[in-house]
Amino acid sequence: MNKLIIAALVLLPFSWVKADHIDLDKLLREVKQSHGKESKINREREARFLTQRGEQKRLLDKTRATLHAQQSRTDALKQAFDANEQALEAMETQLKGQSGELGELFGVVRQVAGDTKAMIDNSITSAQFPDRIQLFESIAASKQIPTIGQLEELWYSLQQEMTEQGKVVKFPAKVISAAGEPRQTEVVRVGPFNIFADGLYLKYLPETGEMVELARQPASRYLDLAESLDEAEGEWSAAGIDPTGGVILSMLVRAPSFTERIDQGGVIGYIILVLGVIGLIVVVVRMVDLVGVSKRVSAQLDNLANIDDTNPLGRVLAVAKDTQATDVESFELMIDEAVVREIPLLEKGQSLVKLLVAVAPLLGLLGTVTGMIETFQSISLFGTGDPKLMAGGISQALVTTMLGLMVAIPLLFLHSLMATRSKQMVQILEEQSSGLICQSLEKVR
Repeated sequence: MNKLIIAALVLLPFSWVKADHIDLDKLLREVKQSHGKESKINREREARFLTQRGEQKRLLDKTRATLHAQQSRTDALKQAFDANEQALEAMETQLKGQSGELGELFGVVRQVAGDTKAMIDNSITSAQFPDRIQLFESIAASKQIPTIGQLEELWYSLQQEMTEQGKVVKFPAKVISAAGEPRQTEVVRVGPFNIFADGLYLKYLPETGEMVELARQPASRYLDLAESLDEAEGEWSAAGIDPTGGVILSMLVRAPSFTERIDQGGVIGYIILVLGVIGLIVVVVRMVDLVGVSKRVSAQLDNLANIDDTNPLGRVLAVAKDTQATDVESFELMIDEAVVREIPLLEKGQSLVKLLVAVAPLLGLLGTVTGMIETFQSISLFGTGDPKLMAGGISQALVTTMLGLMVAIPLLFLHSLMATRSKQMVQILEEQSSGLICQSLEKVR
């Protein structure tokens, strides 16, 4: 058994060495075969290259010939370009010499065309002649010398604009109503100032070339003038025009009316007006009463024998006639008492009117304070970037002050008139009472 194991261990290394020897031989044969294949491929490449070398040389010669031809053509073109540059410079020099000052003249023509385009673009006459702008645009934008025809058309357009600015004409056109509805109607144009249609003022929009009714028309007296001008046929007619091209008219239509100004005053403004109406009613009623009393007192003065108790003087005379007093002091007291009873009747309403005269400016001041508070609140919330946000409070502050003064000043004059009239009546009563007292003293003596 041990002998077998030893034999196996001795034979095992010999078997491994033999296997390794066989693998290396195989590798050597494969390397030799690969080397032979590569050599064959390289020989084939060399043969193919040698075969194509003539073709490559032919292509190279052809490319060099083409390059030489292109360089020759480039030299020829460069010489032609230089020659053309010299010829162009010579021609420009010749053009400048022949044109002389025409270049500056044509520059002025382009400037005039540009300025005239801006003027005519915003002119009301373009509503009647809408196709003139293209001519001015072409002349102003062109870099070429204007033709004689263009110069004649430019001259004609300028003359036409000057002529049309002195005319009052009618022409059919499309008008956009304030509600956005188009209609075809007769339009009246007063020079470059205003345009009317159906008795209403229109606004020309240069952007679209359309005529639109003003959303808010001016006062009725201006509309009456526009209507009379629309109906006029060849005769003279008064009309309200805007020489600023619509600036004054736009400011006029934006101005608030009387009712809108009152609305700006708010609740305080209406309270002031109500108090003013109450004061006016009181003044009217009292003045009518005082006038009637004055007439009856005058009639009583003319006829002192016939006593009429429908007037203050008649009632005082009746007291003097019916008195049973035997001494002068009692008689004087009774007469004074009768006069004192009549004075409140003659001065009735004056205290109320005087109170309203004092309260109206105070309410106006209250409205001013309220409006300023509202203004400051708007400033604190939105800042001062948009003045329209502060306009409401400022309007209330100013309008209430105005209304307070408008109510107080007339009522003050009317109160003075009432007081004067009543004082006249009181003075007559005092004079007659003094006469009655004097007569009583004479009787006693």
